[in-house]
Order: sequence, then C-alpha cells, then structure tokens
Amino acid sequence: MILTLECLKSIIAIFIIVLSGATWGSTGAQSKTATTLNEASLATKHELWMARYERVYADNAEKERRFKIFKDNAEYVHKFNDEENNHTYKLSLNEFADLTDEEFSRAYTGCKRSIRSAGSFKTIDPIKYENLTDVPSSIDWREKGAVTPVKYQGQCRSCWAFSAVAAVEGITKIKSGKLISFSEQELVDCDKIDGDNHGCSYGHLDSAFAYIAHAGISSESNYPYTEKEGTCDTNKTRDYAAKITNYAIVDLNSETELLNVVSKQPVSAMVDRKGREFRLYSGGVFSGECGTSLDHSVTVIGYGRTEDGIKYWLVKNSWGEHWGESGYMRIRRGVDAPQGLCGIAMQPLYPIV
Repeated sequence: MILTLECLKSIIAIFIIVLSGATWGSTGAQSKTATTLNEASLATKHELWMARYERVYADNAEKERRFKIFKDNAEYVHKFNDEENNHTYKLSLNEFADLTDEEFSRAYTGCKRSIRSAGSFKTIDPIKYENLTDVPSSIDWREKGAVTPVKYQGQCRSCWAFSAVAAVEGITKIKSGKLISFSEQELVDCDKIDGDNHGCSYGHLDSAFAYIAHAGISSESNYPYTEKEGTCDTNKTRDYAAKITNYAIVDLNSETELLNVVSKQPVSAMVDRKGREFRLYSGGVFSGECGTSLDHSVTVIGYGRTEDGIKYWLVKNSWGEHWGESGYMRIRRGVDAPQGLCGIAMQPLYPIV
C-alpha cells in the first residue's frame, strides 16, 4: 500500500499523541523511581519531534548535539510538569526544544529599550488617557476583532516590528472599523530614518512608531514578510494602508496605568524573556522567574482573571501558533514589583491615530 504524504503526517501525529500520553502523563500513579525518562523513548520522541517540525540536521554529529539539548529540555519539562509542583503554567517540547537559551536569544529576540528619556516621551504625547475608575474587569481585543492571526518572525530578530505592527493593527481597527494585516517587512527593510533600528539584528519600538507616523505602513499583502532583511522597496511603501499621527509611552513602572491604556487599545511592551520556561511555555498563567533586562517585544491585547482568582495580562507573541496558547501567553498581573513580571510595565508604548 502506498501512503500519501497527508496520511503519513496523520500517522506521525497519532504516534506523537500516544507517546506524549505515555511519557508525560500524570506522575501520581508512577513509582518515585520512574522519574527519569528512558533514553530509547527520548530518542524516538526526538525523531517524531523532528518530523513534526520538519527539522533536518547537517550531519550525525549535529544531530547528536541537538539530541543532547533536546534530552536536557525534555527532562526539565517532565520534572516541571509534575503535578506535585503545583505551578500555574505548563511547559512543552515545542519548536524550540533543541535549542539552548543562548541560541534562542540570538535568533528570536532583538528588542532594545528606547534611548529616549521618559521626559522626552511626554513632550510628544498630545493625548493622555484619563484615569478611569471603572475600567472593565477583563478585556480581550481578539473578541472585538482588533487582533490579526498570530504571525511568525522566524530567525530574524524582528520582534520589535511585529509588536509595533500589532498595536497599529489594533488601533486602526478600533478607529476605522477595518482590520488590516500590516507589513513587518517594511519596518525591517525601511525603518532606518534615525539609525536606531537594524532590521533582523535588533530594533526599538519608539523608532518603529516614529517611522509609521512619518511614512505610513503598507499592508502585508502588498509588502509580505520574508524572514530576512532586504532593500527597502519604495514602490511598495508609497502605497501605504494606514498611518498614525503619533505615539506615547504609558507611565513607567505602573501596571495600573498599563491596565488603563489596554482597556482602550492594544499596547506594545518589552519583556525579559530569558530562561527556558518562557521559551517552552505551553499554557496557563506564566509566573516564572525573569528579570528586567528587556530583550523581547510583545503586544498586550487584554487582561483578565482566572477562575482561581489569578490576575493576568494577555499577550500576543510572534513565535508562531505552536508556541504557548496558540501563539499567546497569559502572564501574571499584579505582582509586587512595580515593573511588573518580566518588566512588562517598564516601558510600554502605544500608537495614536
């Protein structure tokens, strides 16, 4: 019998589900001595993982090196997800399970804090949200049609572009009623006005918003993403789909003020995502250890509270739908530190239309 490609993919998916159930099931009924994963089962799991994510290595030496990293991550995930640990979130062997944290940072982060002072932001802020006393208890801008599907930045350190674009997509929908997917590639190729942004190397959110206020932004269909930095195509940039008038910063280190603005529109924010728990996050309310050395940009598209009373921020990421909760993360809100967990409240920015 000849198997079609789709049939083969289905078989692989079934194996992954079965193997996952056997390997990552509840540890409650397991012997305390059975906490170490079997080497053979890990090797099989790695092969299935490679098929799922279409991973191909240059040679056997590279495959062996990647397997060791995969094994280390797999054992960490297995122990972390043990029910006795009682975490508020879970981890999984996602697309990034064969990378070290250092390798991941070099490829998938890339945002830097603004070089502007807080005072200079306030001089360019013509609009100030009122201090609302009756902000809604929860909001999800996806439910209001102001969020495009999750995108994938690939190994281009362009998270800054995806974060800024998502915020502009949101406010454009809120103001015009039209949800348009805008072009991150235009920012990667063309945002060189003040020399602050460097395409696939790194970028600043405030420079991205300044570019969109000056030149507008094309639709994604007009200027599609390529996962690499190229030459600015001015023929495409002339036909911009939207423009903002300005941008502003949320009051620094205030989750209360961030809540105020997010109740009105999606907001770009930077986080410190160092550590494998952020990278391998698969669901729940993230409450892991992280610092305030901001290195990654996301878009805050809502907030809420779980049935257990845990407050969270709802965040859209740019690592594809296989990461987190179909590309999204819930991160703990209302922590003791004024910067917020992972520094999410340290320097949020939002576009003005």
